[in-house]
Amino acid sequence: MLKKRTMLLTLSFICVFTVIILGNLVDVDFSKFITNKYSDVKGLYNENKHIDQKNIDEQLNKDDLAILVDIDRKYLYVLDTKKNKVIKKYIVATGKPSTPTPTGTYKIIQKAKWGGGFGSRWMRLNVPWGQYGIHGTDKPNSIGYNASYGCVRMRNKDIEELYKMIKYNTTVVLYRGIFGPFGYGFRILAPGDRGEDVKEVQKRLKMKGYYYGALDGIYGNGMKMALMRFLKDNDMPMTDRIGYSVYKKLGIVLME
Repeated sequence: MLKKRTMLLTLSFICVFTVIILGNLVDVDFSKFITNKYSDVKGLYNENKHIDQKNIDEQLNKDDLAILVDIDRKYLYVLDTKKNKVIKKYIVATGKPSTPTPTGTYKIIQKAKWGGGFGSRWMRLNVPWGQYGIHGTDKPNSIGYNASYGCVRMRNKDIEELYKMIKYNTTVVLYRGIFGPFGYGFRILAPGDRGEDVKEVQKRLKMKGYYYGALDGIYGNGMKMALMRFLKDNDMPMTDRIGYSVYKKLGIVLME
């Protein structure tokens, strides 16, 4: 049983670091996390076992910690990147298909003790196109489901424990399957849209020499003009909508 569990955990992390959609969809450097030692499950705490503050201060070097959120499986892992171990695992809620949790690598840029719908704690991520974070909830029955507006929800007792462990600028990797931002399929993008899929289109247009703006995930005028030039040069119908034919021409193809 332990051998099977070890194998499954190893395969899970291998999948995390082999995110490919005919190119690199998530513009991140996973190199500090890649190690075959993630199969060591001895550091995996029972998710119902909570660490008191004294043990946190004595046992953990906060500078070595990182967070990995598996959006599909609804788990948040705390990683000790120096010891190459998973030291904590929590079940979470993530975004609905209509308001998905962004994918990619970010940093914790704000910490606060809030209340209401955000539960008892809040940790904001530096997602450029909106306000996303990891927080508690006043709806504990939503944990384990696609239930949020894009944030990562945790039980209040869990976020309070995590809040003590995690410092500013901690790396947070948000991962959703091999198709990343296109895990729910392609959506038709229009001016004003925001998201990781918009950022990927910006990236492809920039790689091809059409887009010169920031990779901010916001479909603005600069991206629209870049799209028009791209369509004209490729003898495609002029439109400000980005559908399957444009994705394909940009080389964004979902491959199993």
